[in-house]
Amino acid sequence: MSELIEEKILNRKKTFIKMTRDSFIIIISLLIFRSVLFEPYRIPSGSMIPTLEIGDFILVKKFQYGLKVPFSDIALGNINLTPTYLFRTNEVERGDIIVFKYPNDLKINYIKRVIGLPGETIEIKNKEVLINGQKMSEKLIATKNNDNYEYFQTTVNDKEFVVKKDMDNIYKLNFKKTKIPEGHYFVMGDNRDNSSDSRAWGFVPFENIRGRAFFVWFSMKQDSYSGQMTINFDRIFKSIN
Repeated sequence: MSELIEEKILNRKKTFIKMTRDSFIIIISLLIFRSVLFEPYRIPSGSMIPTLEIGDFILVKKFQYGLKVPFSDIALGNINLTPTYLFRTNEVERGDIIVFKYPNDLKINYIKRVIGLPGETIEIKNKEVLINGQKMSEKLIATKNNDNYEYFQTTVNDKEFVVKKDMDNIYKLNFKKTKIPEGHYFVMGDNRDNSSDSRAWGFVPFENIRGRAFFVWFSMKQDSYSGQMTINFDRIFKSIN
């Protein structure tokens, strides 16, 4: 009888150890998946409107610019690790929407669009962006007269996107001609006059980049009157340009 009890206890211990081991493997695998392959983020502000809206849940491709050693880009508390790449793949392209560690507080993630590349000169005149002296392609497609907003179709490489400008806002009219340092990028929000970006705090070093945003997998919106949150079905499963 005692042998039977001991055998049951031993089997329970083996089962517990196996479950613990399997759970540990699953957790570690998921963390590695997030660290190296894909990671979800939630859009907290309107700086990327109209491309991304508050309440969008996006996926970021962590290996877009190279395969990193797992957990090598962690920023937590006083810990800030510079990512170690097993190998580099694609270079950052103009028009990419990237998630990166905010240079002034590495614990915070920002999301913006890459506008200027290393070694280029960038200048803004009357809200028009000039790269190496050439204006970016912009076509006026809509106006919102009540708020004096204008929407411009912009084409960069094979990417087409819309930027929003507040023509009443005179504080972000110009940015003096500046050369972008090697290994750094000039980024801007698509909601040009409601975005804290490289015009305010400088360039993004490559090692700060977490990955490229490419997909909206879920979205929530808040009713302006009731404050109730509902699913925004129109934005679910949309690719990001």
